Amino acid sequence: MRSEKHPIILAIESSCDDTAAAVLSGGELLSNITAQQIVHAKYGGVIPELASRKHQENIVAVVDEALKVSGKLAGDLDAIAFTQGPGLLGSLLVGVSYAKGLALALDIPLIAIDHMQAHILAHFIEDPKPAFPFLCLTVSGGHTQITRVDAPLEMTILGKTIDDAAGEAFDKTGKMLGLPYPAGPVIDRLSRQGVAKFKFTEPRVAELDFSFSGLKTSIKYFLRDQTALNPDFINQERENICASVQESIVKILLHKMEDAARKTGIKEIAIAGGVSANSALRTHFEARARDLGWRVYIPKLAYCTDNAAMIAMVAHFKYLAGEFADLNITPKVRQV
Repeated sequence: MRSEKHPIILAIESSCDDTAAAVLSGGELLSNITAQQIVHAKYGGVIPELASRKHQENIVAVVDEALKVSGKLAGDLDAIAFTQGPGLLGSLLVGVSYAKGLALALDIPLIAIDHMQAHILAHFIEDPKPAFPFLCLTVSGGHTQITRVDAPLEMTILGKTIDDAAGEAFDKTGKMLGLPYPAGPVIDRLSRQGVAKFKFTEPRVAELDFSFSGLKTSIKYFLRDQTALNPDFINQERENICASVQESIVKILLHKMEDAARKTGIKEIAIAGGVSANSALRTHFEARARDLGWRVYIPKLAYCTDNAAMIAMVAHFKYLAGEFADLNITPKVRQV
């Protein structure tokens, strides 16, 4: 017997290069399975065509494992959720198509999920949870934005990147330094051995929006000029360069969040997305929290990077609100 208040939901995430599936029952996570794609590392970034092919190879096994670990059968499900966007079109199509087919076969509803909304509601998978209203800084390879959250399904974007995202700035810097992809975790590790002694341009962007293209350009020309003087500059100063770049990115994020908190008067501060795993970001935000009286919330690492548990959590709230999709729904590459 299907429950209206304690739905069992299978969620599928395929927005980029990880194929993920999770099962949630009454808001409680029963399984969260992810198949990562290592094929992109040698190219220094995600290759869309390769990503979609890998999703096709992985999705059946990932969904089967998520059901097995949860202890549920396909016939127990009340709904199928999937990432509608934003993301890579080919990757999204795999998840959308699979979700449609399964929902049709089981005669159960479909729930379309915004990937960015899911990152924010990842904070509700486990305790502690932020109180409403709260501000969420979402920082990932493709997105950087500040959102005011008044209820699970009531969100207002206050600021977002007008060009590149913070995660992209990390990865592009890593490429300039000859670091492996993804470069963010490597820069974080090397930064702990260095000193932030180099200064880069901090973009001046109106209101609460972000820009990281100018910072990338500043880093590029700095490295060009220094290596012209000393061809071995990068090898000699790699740790210090990493520490300096990381310090610049974190300060940009922190200054914008301080502005948002001051303008709204909100002291419940959440951080989401893959870059929220960065140690300097966590340290700086926790320090400012003590100074400004913020309460800072960061999900554990498994829920910061792309995962299906966060998709399932949004689906839980949408199911309770009766927000379902029909079979004509299509992926949206840009934010829904």
